[in-house]
Amino acid sequence: MGVTLDLSRAPAKAPVAPNLTGLSRTELAAALVDAGVVPNEKAKMRATQLWRWMHHYGVTDFANMTDVAKETRIALAQTFSLARPQVVERQVSKDGTRKWLIRMGPGIEVETVYIPDVGRSGALCVSSQVGCTLNCTFCHTGTQALVRNLTAAEIVGQVQVARDDLGEWPSPKEDRRLSNIVFMGMGEPLYNLDSVAQAIDIIADHEGIAISRRRITVSTSGVVPELTPLGEKTQAMLAISLHATNDALREKLVPLNKKYPLAELMAGIRAYPGLSNAKRVTFEYVMLKGVNDSPAEAKALVQLLSGIPAKINLIPFNPWPGTEYECSSWATIEAFAAILNRGGYASPIRTPRGRDILAACGQLKSESEKQRASARRKAVVSE
Repeated sequence: MGVTLDLSRAPAKAPVAPNLTGLSRTELAAALVDAGVVPNEKAKMRATQLWRWMHHYGVTDFANMTDVAKETRIALAQTFSLARPQVVERQVSKDGTRKWLIRMGPGIEVETVYIPDVGRSGALCVSSQVGCTLNCTFCHTGTQALVRNLTAAEIVGQVQVARDDLGEWPSPKEDRRLSNIVFMGMGEPLYNLDSVAQAIDIIADHEGIAISRRRITVSTSGVVPELTPLGEKTQAMLAISLHATNDALREKLVPLNKKYPLAELMAGIRAYPGLSNAKRVTFEYVMLKGVNDSPAEAKALVQLLSGIPAKINLIPFNPWPGTEYECSSWATIEAFAAILNRGGYASPIRTPRGRDILAACGQLKSESEKQRASARRKAVVSE
């Protein structure tokens, strides 16, 4: 016998209050007017006040906005949200690297990593998508299917979470622990350019988080049609996930190369807005034992980049469970770097950071579809 449930009296889910974190200044003023919280003639002034409280002071409670009228604060709290995304797990490496598993919503999780002693003082590696579509064979993140793009609010939220944990509110002018932002986390930023560009506008605003655009780097695997729009919209520094000097090998390592081969990619890089010796492109080259680390490939890399103002970051491969690759020996990496240096290119060898917590380059994965890493560790301890 079937049973029919009468849900007509079931309580409706409370609507989620719009979060103001990811709005531009113009959008913020419009939202205040549209919600009837402030009159149009005061919208710009109120938006400026809220902007500083949110992005300079890191406030998450409207009640703490002491220069805003009490009745307005009450109306704001009833209408909008300043909530941070949920930190599901926080790990700290023995080298000081911090990694957060951040939940944006049910099944929507990303990993964000703070790396000390990078850039002026420390860099935050942020994600732009949940999962990834590129399937680069050496990258752990690429083994997780794309769930969706992140919003500007969710990207900015990662910076806010990091600054909460680092105790960096209000935005410091000197002695910052977080001085650089790199879009090198989960996802391909140029497949989510609108949200990435808006997030950069918020992060770089001088009355807020105030991280200079010259200290914000966007890394792409080579979505060529979006390179010029990236430069025009963000003025960010450009990094290219390269890893090979010929199409045959790069198509294996970075399948996107089948769509945008090296000749097309190099032409797009040369046309990047603002490219100069003062604004060099960073090429990322992961060192894979017996795959792309020979002296011949080092010489080919110098030829490939000829005439491009650039530096080359050599990245010792960071292993992850199930990978088929091994890291090149240190002697091989140093010999490779020496050839690049003789060719006129700075080629620092990136010191692996956070390997013990799978926070190093290419190791990020939210594990939304699998058992939590924390649960696995607890199971091991209990056994």
